[in-house]
Amino acid sequence: MNNPPPGFGNSPINTTNTDHKTMPIPHQRITTEFQNRFGESPAFIVRAPGRVNLIGEHTDYNDGFVLPVAIDLFTWIALRPRNDGRVHVHSLDFSQPADFSLGEICHGEGWEEYVRGVAWALQGKGYPLRGWEGVLVSDIPMGAGLSSSAALELSVARAFWAVSRWDWQPTEIALSAKKTENEWLGLQTGIMDQMISANGKDGHALLIDCRDLSSRLVPLPDDTAIVVLDTATRRGLVDSAYNERVSQCKIASNFFGVPALRDVSLKVFEARSGELEPLIQRRARHVITENARTLQAAEAMQAGDAITLGQLMHAGHISLRDDYEVSSEELNLMVNIAQSQPGCFGARMTGGGFGGCAAALVQKQVTPVFAGEVAVIYKKHIGLQPHVYICHPTNGAELVEE
Repeated sequence: MNNPPPGFGNSPINTTNTDHKTMPIPHQRITTEFQNRFGESPAFIVRAPGRVNLIGEHTDYNDGFVLPVAIDLFTWIALRPRNDGRVHVHSLDFSQPADFSLGEICHGEGWEEYVRGVAWALQGKGYPLRGWEGVLVSDIPMGAGLSSSAALELSVARAFWAVSRWDWQPTEIALSAKKTENEWLGLQTGIMDQMISANGKDGHALLIDCRDLSSRLVPLPDDTAIVVLDTATRRGLVDSAYNERVSQCKIASNFFGVPALRDVSLKVFEARSGELEPLIQRRARHVITENARTLQAAEAMQAGDAITLGQLMHAGHISLRDDYEVSSEELNLMVNIAQSQPGCFGARMTGGGFGGCAAALVQKQVTPVFAGEVAVIYKKHIGLQPHVYICHPTNGAELVEE
């Protein structure tokens, strides 16, 4: 089987869009498309958000802590139930529809593998599923590291829930979505993206313990906004680099005699780090200090301390750049430009690295000016047009209309 695309989405929104909630374009578009195709209004509209990780990068596979937020960029599905056990979904982003029977789910290829995989995973966990048909669209940019894949998985799960109505337990559904990626698609991803797309809450980030999946909501500081800065570069050959870093972290945890680097304190690391080969030492230092920064960031958010949160975000970027070496020239430039702007508390690369997006914490009232200035300066230096998304933390996968 060919692996499906790593993400999907349509053209990015306006560079200086300031409030997605005043722009119900995807809702209107998907309703109109459904009416045109099926001759009536949809029975249900569901959506699931993308995400940006504020801090806690490359800590998930070390049993550590992450602090993502669900953002108001979504995958939307308008649908109605079917009585024949079939699922038929038209994507406005791809020409090939998803079309299969729940009684005989077989591997195919392309984006629709996500839909089949979610159905397979939910059935495997004992959820009774009813067929449905609908139209799907996403405003999450492709390959930008904003988790369009998890948003697709969670929106499909919500669609199955809408027509079948079993008990919706967000963390259990997130685990089913992860099973889709790991076992149906063969992608070795962690749980963070699905957890935040399922469990997000308006105005909050989610501190997740990647060992036991316990989580705690923490509020975004008042009068701040999250600005996602898409460098217009996409990750290249990162699978080998990712696997290499997983292996390097395992070497370090074995050295310390613990299951994962999450179990190594900074004090123990500093006492023995000189015994490690320099490259392994740098990799371990990032993970150990990043876990500490993530917990400190959650406390800063709880206290409404945007200044400390911003400082921790920037320190995390320096660590990812120098110790973990997963940044890029474009990401570093974008972060530096953001940091130099009035009203920016802090910025960092977000996601796996080697391209994609940075995230900045910015005073809400200056975000339109911030977005415009960053875009102009970045394009002047790099020659690429960035896309800037002024985002608000939003709810996880939900029913929008029935």
